Amino acid sequence: MPEPEIDAVVFDVLGTLVDEPAGIRAGIRALDPSLDDAGTERLLSLWQQHIEREQRRILDGDRPYLPSDVLDREAAELVADTAGVGDAAAVAVLALSGRQLPPWPDTVAGLARLAERFPLIGLSNASRTALLGLNAHAGLRWHQALSAEDARTYKPDPAVYRLAVTVSGLPPERLLMVAAHAWDLRGAQSLGLRTAYVARPVGDPPTSSDRFDLHADGLAGLAGQLGTAHGLSG
Repeated sequence: MPEPEIDAVVFDVLGTLVDEPAGIRAGIRALDPSLDDAGTERLLSLWQQHIEREQRRILDGDRPYLPSDVLDREAAELVADTAGVGDAAAVAVLALSGRQLPPWPDTVAGLARLAERFPLIGLSNASRTALLGLNAHAGLRWHQALSAEDARTYKPDPAVYRLAVTVSGLPPERLLMVAAHAWDLRGAQSLGLRTAYVARPVGDPPTSSDRFDLHADGLAGLAGQLGTAHGLSG
């Protein structure tokens, strides 16, 4: 498949550019240092399941929209209750662990390289406040960072991807959506964006029926593929 002709690149953030489980895991260990690895992973799974379930309820119309900060606080309280930790201050710190996520090793350099050629847009389910914090913590470089909070819904609702289309002033097919989650890319495709899957250890791999424009093992590989068509410097 030939490289798509694009004018801007839109990036998912959580999982694609930052290691979200690692950040939450660190927060859980700080909450209860006595936890062993298995206990930490059980609580991490509990957190992830709560966020996924509640976002789905909002998407299905079973719950009014709430920003990610509220869902993170709920998840933190659930984890703390399960761990038997009743310290309100400790729970508050855990609730903010979603803003302290480490970037993948290739993220900062990859964004810098791609920014030489393309406008870069971050598009995240994280709230505006959370997105500001995690961008600063991870050192992410953007020309524009957009939160699903502005659409009062969550990806993969098409309204979230429409934020990037509107801000860019471009037709959807001139935007390339980059994500480690096949479900995210399918959502972008529904609005006509081009798509690039970047493999990450915590992502959602494509199925045999998925047809994405580009596949890469990391941001260097993605930049290399785009550079072939767009004259990106090495």
